[in-house]
Amino acid sequence: MSGPLSSLKVLDFSTLLPGPFASLLLADMGADVLRVESPTRMDLVRVLPPHDGGTSTSHAYLNRNKRSIALDLKRAEAVEVVKQLVREYDIVLEQFRPGVMDKLGVGYEALKAINPRLIYVSITGYGQSGPYRDRAGHDINYLALAGIASYTGRADSGPLPLGVQLADLAGGSLHGVIGLLAAVVQRQVSGQGQQVDVSMTDCAFSLHGMAGAGYLGAAVEPDMENQALNGGSFYDYYRTRDGRWFSVGSLEPQFMQQFCAAIGRPELAARGLSPKADDQRALKREIEIEIEKRDFAEWSEVFAALDACVEPMLPLSEAVAHPQIRSRELVVEVPREALPAQAQLACPLKFSDGLAPPRHVGAAVGAHTEQVLQELGYDAERIAALREARVFG
Repeated sequence: MSGPLSSLKVLDFSTLLPGPFASLLLADMGADVLRVESPTRMDLVRVLPPHDGGTSTSHAYLNRNKRSIALDLKRAEAVEVVKQLVREYDIVLEQFRPGVMDKLGVGYEALKAINPRLIYVSITGYGQSGPYRDRAGHDINYLALAGIASYTGRADSGPLPLGVQLADLAGGSLHGVIGLLAAVVQRQVSGQGQQVDVSMTDCAFSLHGMAGAGYLGAAVEPDMENQALNGGSFYDYYRTRDGRWFSVGSLEPQFMQQFCAAIGRPELAARGLSPKADDQRALKREIEIEIEKRDFAEWSEVFAALDACVEPMLPLSEAVAHPQIRSRELVVEVPREALPAQAQLACPLKFSDGLAPPRHVGAAVGAHTEQVLQELGYDAERIAALREARVFG
């Protein structure tokens, strides 16, 4: 079980979350991912709390199954090592602002000249062009500029930071993997590589889905709680008597009928399809009143017997233990050197041929430097000379 991507060899220059999550997926699916890390400028994820056994749990997870080589790219000898590597590692993933890799001597054009089959994936906040190309940003900024935050939240309290990094992960990581694999498929036909420009803002903008289509096609501006799926209808969360929550997504009539019968108000079902905002607000209030009459455990028993698109909102501790999550084996034990295995989120993709089990958690900076150099044909004397020149830090 080597994995469907075992033929891919990836040089990963990225840090933090978007690039590393993308290369985690690639590594889990069998790709040989080699992190090229600065020995002097630490990836901040390495020190991000919480820690387990002295290591950041985020780093241990995001960088599992990857090797690490430490190279100071400000030194010419380190750049030469990269140029040697791209003869074999013909996919590059990087996350610097536009132009930084060029200044270091390892930009797309420089490496393409060595290996025309090179696929070079650049994940940035705003892309390789446009007036914001050099501007700093984070997930919250990309979601704000892309318009997603404008209708995500409550009308009386405003926008809210999401619990997951939507622009980083759905925008940068997943689109980065899609673009990378699309370029691999084209290379199989053309024999040539290319650069893939992934803007987290662009990709977040593309996630508007129905609201974007409604605005561009019919000039309907989405706003907080004015859409069927963002709190503008009964499709929402409802609090129980003991302060817990249930999600109600009973949009289709057959589901709405079951739900309303279960809460003892079958007459409410006919109002579920009303397009009028006042009707939806009144319906939500009626549902709130009924759900607040019982505790979470009571409603859990009621709704577990129904197929009505109603599910409890679980804290992560309960989600991990849920029978559906457990049956899908979404938590995996990952080996650690000299420590017990660490529980981590598993690769969510299932293949009939299976995937190899995780090999190790995220490695120390430069843990595989000498091993990789030996694979390139460097002898002990040459490696010692590079060490003396502080190429490895």
